[in-house]
Amino acid sequence: MLGPFFGLLATLLLVATLLPRLHLKWWWIRVCEFPRLQIALMAVVVALLASLAAPPWSWVGLSAGLLTLAIQVHYILPWTRVWPIQVKPAQPGQAPRCLTLLIANVLTSNRHADTLVSLIRRHEPDLVLTLESDDWWQQQLDAALEPDWPESVKVPLDNLYGMHLYSRRRLASPQVKWLIQDDIPSIHTGVELPSGDVIRLYALHPRPPAPGESEESLWRDAELLLVGKAIHENPVPTLVAGDLNDVAWSRTTRLFCRVSGMLDPRRGRGMFSTFHADYPVLRWPLDHIFVSEHFTLKAMRCLPRFGSDHFPILATLCYRPSRADEHETPEADGEEHQDARETIQEGREREQET
Repeated sequence: MLGPFFGLLATLLLVATLLPRLHLKWWWIRVCEFPRLQIALMAVVVALLASLAAPPWSWVGLSAGLLTLAIQVHYILPWTRVWPIQVKPAQPGQAPRCLTLLIANVLTSNRHADTLVSLIRRHEPDLVLTLESDDWWQQQLDAALEPDWPESVKVPLDNLYGMHLYSRRRLASPQVKWLIQDDIPSIHTGVELPSGDVIRLYALHPRPPAPGESEESLWRDAELLLVGKAIHENPVPTLVAGDLNDVAWSRTTRLFCRVSGMLDPRRGRGMFSTFHADYPVLRWPLDHIFVSEHFTLKAMRCLPRFGSDHFPILATLCYRPSRADEHETPEADGEEHQDARETIQEGREREQET
């Protein structure tokens, strides 16, 4: 009886692997993009166990398991150390052109603000970006951070999409924009480096495709691609940071990188999985930092948990436009640009159905 069981299980894993290849935005299809590592590991176990069964189930289980593994590895391998790095390492002696950014999805109901503040004090980043931060979190962060991080943009909300940006550096013309949905904010600002150079920062937290949130990924996809299109049309030195409610290897995130020309500093260095902090076997990279070709990477890592369901992520990036030619910038073709335009237009026109 175990032969049919492992054959069926291997087939289901293969179906879950192939579903995201459909260009459909239903949440139950798009969510299959998230656990690629977990599905790959399950495929290995199932293929090994199926090989012990009698034919023909051993053939079914082994072939479906190995095919699943091959497809999943194809997607996740760039976010391992065996892959060439995409963002070049920083050279020493560039401190005036470097910027350290800490991103933390705080989890609105979490009350361990003191632990997060301790992490911020320990690492002394130039910028602190919090997500899911409401009025209570603003009170805690204002009291702790305003003396040393005097520049700020505050959007306290009780709908899980509040965000706060605190900065040691001067913020140039900061704006809060509601790109696709009128209850989902984003922060757009210039940031002045110690060298006097000004770079562009987009802070994002789009709505995820999930039951009770969005039946489709359309509105998340539209917001990401709208920002990608803006970057493509105005290719200044740019950082994009936040909880994108998407994984690094998804179709949407990869399309965003090609449309915008942005680079992923994790490629060739690791996954830097930030969610879920409570479940080690169910983790994937939801919190992101993307950079234009003008930057190199000095350091990047996940920080210890502080009561949230996300780990904070910390990165130090150096503005080195003279090294831009060292990077291989991703580019979208005409069909992909058209796909992005159509997604943005549909996201603007349609009302969300939850």
